[in-house]
Amino acid sequence: MKIYLHNTLTGKKEEFVPLKKSLFGRPKVGMYHCGPTVYNYPHIGNLRAYVFADSLKRLMKAAGYKVAQVINITDVGHLVSDADSGEDKMEKAKKREQKSAWDIAKFYTEAFFENLSDLNVDTEGTIFPRATDFIKEQIAIVRLLEKKSLTYRTSDGIYFDTSKFPDYGKLGHIDLSGIREGERIGVNEEKRNPTDFALWKFSPAGEKRDMEWESPWGKGFPGWHIECSAMSMRYLGETFDIHTGGIDHIPVHHQNEIAQSEGATGKQFVRYWMHVAFMNIAGAKMAKSEGNFLTLDVLKEKSFSPMDYRYFLLGARYSTPLSFTWEALEAARNAYRRLNGAVCKLPSGGKVDAAYWDKALSGLADDLDTPKALATIWEILRDDKLSPADKKATILKIDSLLGLAKADEAPVEEEKVPEAVSALAQEREVARRNKNWSRSDELRNEIAKLGYDVKDTSDGQRIMKR
Repeated sequence: MKIYLHNTLTGKKEEFVPLKKSLFGRPKVGMYHCGPTVYNYPHIGNLRAYVFADSLKRLMKAAGYKVAQVINITDVGHLVSDADSGEDKMEKAKKREQKSAWDIAKFYTEAFFENLSDLNVDTEGTIFPRATDFIKEQIAIVRLLEKKSLTYRTSDGIYFDTSKFPDYGKLGHIDLSGIREGERIGVNEEKRNPTDFALWKFSPAGEKRDMEWESPWGKGFPGWHIECSAMSMRYLGETFDIHTGGIDHIPVHHQNEIAQSEGATGKQFVRYWMHVAFMNIAGAKMAKSEGNFLTLDVLKEKSFSPMDYRYFLLGARYSTPLSFTWEALEAARNAYRRLNGAVCKLPSGGKVDAAYWDKALSGLADDLDTPKALATIWEILRDDKLSPADKKATILKIDSLLGLAKADEAPVEEEKVPEAVSALAQEREVARRNKNWSRSDELRNEIAKLGYDVKDTSDGQRIMKR
């Protein structure tokens, strides 16, 4: 089976060809996903990246690949600016919560794992390295870059000289000509170029830090970018297949990863780069720095399940910006309940329909078209030529790609609609088929008086309690 992925490096959708081919056994694919900075709870926009990473893993496994997946934990070195200015986020959280940075990292790492479990993200075999466990490896890369004359020292740290890496900006074809100091990496008069970035930061004088280490250049801590290079190469090699993250990582973090990694090894760092679009709320990017974010716990408090949210995410391609509204999440919840309820009523013991399985799998193989796979499930439910048992077997097989069913949760029952409301809805459906729009509107109003709303969708009418 051929898989096609949109590669940010080339700007094109390309056939995926693994780096490591195998004559015996399954071919392998190595994937690295930028993980959370554990200074606060992940917001639901952050979590979109891991549902995407999970979908990619499920696709690769279904295609017969042996998957090596790494999701890092950033527990030091990520400054308030995604570049190199401001306070370390862990130190800032320490002041906010009056706890040690180590305790904060442990607490929010566990919260992240709980979120992954809630969202049914497959973590079997996934490696979750912590940046603080790889300080020696990070120092080793910086020393190698230093020997190659790719670094220089300032009063606050060791910096990478991007003027010595001609390909800087190649990811996403970033135009560097218009970058001015202060726009790109903050004002720093000691930097040689606006795009230069910190590899190692010195501990500020007079500041007591929980996280700092001795190094050849003095006591300090690693830069955010060097962490990902050290951890990814430690587990996947100097060149590996796929690296993912949010689109906000393209202009800074991932450019820096490429520069320092390829500068150190002289080899291509990553062959396929994939990026997840923003989750927007109220017309702006959801971000903790802006204070306009929601956590999975907030959704739970409002009686939405994490799987409602997963269904909401799968309804759009990972590369498409997604706007969060409570109305959209409610629609996803109702669709998910209808789907779950319908599948639970089907008998077991059937066989997987090869044509439908191939249709769903080909959708995922086309740059993870999860909406197509979802649509295939609804198509199966409407197919009267397929036996109920075969429907269930096929849908459960397709769900191995989508991850919507959780074995440790009871099935979601469909909300029972009063007979009077159902009768009005059926009459309204007849009116709509006859294009009697005035009668259709009258019936909608009658349904509303009984405390229900009716919405028209491609799958027919959807009735919801107001």
